[in-house]
Amino acid sequence: MITISIDGRSAEFQSGVTLKSAVDQLAENPAGVLGCMKGGVVYELTAQINRPVSLTSITYADDEGRRIYERSLRFLMLMAARHIWPEITIRIEHSFGPGLYITAVNHSVTADELRSLEKEMRRLCQANLPYTVERWSRTRAIEYFKSLGQNDKVRLLSYRPYQHIYMYTCQDMSEYFYGKMLPGTGWTKIFGLKLKKPGFILQFPNIDKPDQLSPAARLPKHLGMFKESNEWCRILHCTNITDLNEMVLNNKLRTFIRVNEALQDKSIGHIADQIAHRHSKAVFIAGPSSSGKTTFANRLSIHLRVLGLTPLLISLDDFYRPRAEIPRQPNGDYDFEHLDAINTDQFRSCVTALLNGETVRLPRYSFKEPYGDPFYPPIKMAEDQILIIEGIHALNPAVNGCFDHDVISKIYISELTCLNLDDHNRIRTTDARLLRRVVRDYQFRGTHPDETLSMWPSVRAGEKTWIFPYQEEADFVFNSVLHYELPILRNIAYDLLDMIEPENPNYLMAKRLLKILHYLIPAPKSVLNEIPPLSILREFIGGCTFYDK
Repeated sequence: MITISIDGRSAEFQSGVTLKSAVDQLAENPAGVLGCMKGGVVYELTAQINRPVSLTSITYADDEGRRIYERSLRFLMLMAARHIWPEITIRIEHSFGPGLYITAVNHSVTADELRSLEKEMRRLCQANLPYTVERWSRTRAIEYFKSLGQNDKVRLLSYRPYQHIYMYTCQDMSEYFYGKMLPGTGWTKIFGLKLKKPGFILQFPNIDKPDQLSPAARLPKHLGMFKESNEWCRILHCTNITDLNEMVLNNKLRTFIRVNEALQDKSIGHIADQIAHRHSKAVFIAGPSSSGKTTFANRLSIHLRVLGLTPLLISLDDFYRPRAEIPRQPNGDYDFEHLDAINTDQFRSCVTALLNGETVRLPRYSFKEPYGDPFYPPIKMAEDQILIIEGIHALNPAVNGCFDHDVISKIYISELTCLNLDDHNRIRTTDARLLRRVVRDYQFRGTHPDETLSMWPSVRAGEKTWIFPYQEEADFVFNSVLHYELPILRNIAYDLLDMIEPENPNYLMAKRLLKILHYLIPAPKSVLNEIPPLSILREFIGGCTFYDK
């Protein structure tokens, strides 16, 4: 007999018992448990337990729980699509609110076809067919995907550094999803399909009420930016990681860097042109962590100077309240992501005075002097000046709502990567931003990757509350992704993440990022001098001349 503990409740079981059986006996709400964790290692419900263990349950409220559900739902959708569209290649493009945007390659999905897909998915759910996991050799997996004509996976697996792979199978379909799965097709009954030409949206359950479907998102500007990014990827012939690897191997990464940077600079210039045309007097820039907001604000300022304007940069961070007034999180930590951490009254007063032509002494927040630096000189706007205001809350109406919208412009910036591992496995924008942050924090803030990973859930919670709800308020959406950046970041991030041990609760996040990096060929250091000193990537890897002291 062995002792198994789940969320502090223990019982004796026969060795070899499945986790699902232990969950049914020990969990307070067995139906809501999607897996369990020990340290940073995930146990799926079909796992056999052969030794005493203390576990924590994973539910849909947890990030990993939602990832487990998503993988299983993707399998269900791909299986149904293979049954009814055997000649069509499905590509999972990117996130879309609480769901995924999916396309059929060289085919525009019709309403009738989507209804047929949903009907088949519901049939498979009702059948509750089991998913089984098996250890395959890499050679066997390559031959299997080659037989199906899935060359994206064949190419990717050729770069895999390990000789074995864990494949999930249901009836005649096998797949690899880079993580754990649910027991079978009957576990993902809460989903929706919504036509969004040329593809469709696969909707997920509501985070707060997982037995209900999330409402359909309306993100036209966000979707438009993803569409533009996808088009760039196609123009550059780089849609999957293997395309990047081949550029590295064929000494074409230098040219790829140049074209990426030129496209991004052109985009910034286009935004500057429109701001000038609108005669805006203030520009508000917001976006989630590691989007490159500060470098973008400086780059935009240069383009505005070319147009005859003189930008004045203001950071919302300078309006942080004294430490004693910062809101606290439930665990007692300071909540620097909270809107009330910023003195919005002081900010609005300062900006209003500047726009009215008055002289203002702006604060300058200092971590050494938590009440601010009192020696910052007074300023007054000239006729040709324009305010560039940057910070995570800049699009919040509590910050900009008091200003005449005819004289302001609002910009949302984020890293919206459209590169996939393969056609069925995307690289989440969240993971791409986390890679940037791990590298930057270690190099320039002396922060160990374990600490960065520990902070990330709190950062993400703040983004969901204070940033994402206002992204569609923007007049312009800017994608800060550089499609060449992953092989560059790999050179620094891989060894940092590899230091995280399995017993560490952050091991799961580190392992997830390493799975992406495993398939990348590191960029040769000789190409680093091709990255311009004003590149957004320089904010994370170093060498940006904006920040020269």
